[in-house]
Amino acid sequence: MNGCQIRRTLIVTRNTERFTVAATPEAAVEHLASLHDRATAALSQALKRYLKDRTEPSAAERELFRYPVLRVVYQSHGEVPSTTRAYAKLQLPGTYSVTVTQPAAFGKYLLEQLRPLVRDFDVTLEVGVSEQDIPYPYVVDQGDELAGTGVTAAELARVFPSTDLSAATDAIADGLYDWAHADPLPLALFDAARVDFSLRRLVHYTGSDWRHVQPWILLTNYHRYVDQFVAHGLEQLQNDPRFVRLVMPGNVVIEKGMDNGEAQALVAGVVWHRYQMPAYHLIAADGDGVTLVNIGVGPSNAKNITDHLAVLRPHCWLMIGHCGGLRQSQTIGDYVLAHAYMRRDGILDRLVPPHIPIPALAEVQMALQEAAAQVTGEHGDQLKKRLRTGTVLTYDDRNWELRWAQERPLINLSRAVAVDMESGTIAAQGYRLRVPYGTLLCVSDKPLHSEIKLPGSANAFYNRAVSQHLKIGIAALDLLRTQLNALHSRKLRSFDEPPFR
Repeated sequence: MNGCQIRRTLIVTRNTERFTVAATPEAAVEHLASLHDRATAALSQALKRYLKDRTEPSAAERELFRYPVLRVVYQSHGEVPSTTRAYAKLQLPGTYSVTVTQPAAFGKYLLEQLRPLVRDFDVTLEVGVSEQDIPYPYVVDQGDELAGTGVTAAELARVFPSTDLSAATDAIADGLYDWAHADPLPLALFDAARVDFSLRRLVHYTGSDWRHVQPWILLTNYHRYVDQFVAHGLEQLQNDPRFVRLVMPGNVVIEKGMDNGEAQALVAGVVWHRYQMPAYHLIAADGDGVTLVNIGVGPSNAKNITDHLAVLRPHCWLMIGHCGGLRQSQTIGDYVLAHAYMRRDGILDRLVPPHIPIPALAEVQMALQEAAAQVTGEHGDQLKKRLRTGTVLTYDDRNWELRWAQERPLINLSRAVAVDMESGTIAAQGYRLRVPYGTLLCVSDKPLHSEIKLPGSANAFYNRAVSQHLKIGIAALDLLRTQLNALHSRKLRSFDEPPFR
């Protein structure tokens, strides 16, 4: 047994540093979960006691109100191991560290990152308690606990650690982190405070528990896709053993084997309009299911929801929605597969300036095209008549047509084939936050060719096209499941990257 193996099979407590060496990735995740449970339980109990009789926590208790931290210590000896993976690899010797929240829920993700690191590199895993406090709002379940107590949020913030938004940053993702002088080095894109911030936002915007979000995500800008997704989910619960439940806004759950009448009554009772961007989750037994989020219209919504979904580290998000066709040869109901994006949305200009190219991901493009062929039954020239590839133009102004004289030269230069309000933002966010992305749109009108959305023609189009479009998106995700390592592309990684994807 060599020294590396001995180091990994022992658990040693470093009292001076309050860190424990974990023998395996599984032991590290288990210890992280134990420390997080202890911290949140202590904070929750102290909070309840204060609300009851105004007893403030002691100094010893306050020491417990902290996130656990995971460290990977890498001491390179000679040549760095070579790997084609885009993640779970180390380029520099040193100590890599990240605070962790909800380690039990993120256990699968953590193990996917740690197992290859331990296998391929000479590393030591260490777990301990950080100096970063857990804000008290993150252990409050519903907020009802504060009702009728006479205690204000301002008073609680003086007694308990509160949210410090200056600590919830995207500096690593945005390339603003000072790697040259960092000690320790970052282990992941997001720390615990940033993740907890987004987990609460997801509940607020989507109307369901963040734990229901699946790693394969469809984003749409129209509610009719939701109707088709719910119908698809009910069918899958009956026919596919992989799927175990469908969760809708308000955490309304339809379990596998539920009576059809009862299931339909639950669907009819969902009050999705209470939530800004309602989400629907077709949950698989292995956690590898599909989530659909109706993000509504506009790049602001698109950036908002992807900022928060990104902390869950999904495998892919796809935009499936409606667009305006810009070419005379297009027909309403045709598809547009985005190979490039002309971003006129403005919302990410400071973070990802418009002159930065957003590359199409070959794996996603091929999956979408193959899925379109499978679902439509069309191939070759026949498929090309229905499926146009090219540049999608994304605006922040729904009435851009009123500036047609000014916009026409730019559209002409870009060779854009479609226009929408979300796709460029979603792709840029995927690029920025290292989440694989793609876009397949359906032409719902041709604003430059006098084919606008009139009620009769629009309804006929929707009834015909939406179901097929959704099926193509789901089929593409099924194809992508088989190529995870290739999907998490090196095209999404920069010079200085944390080991975790």
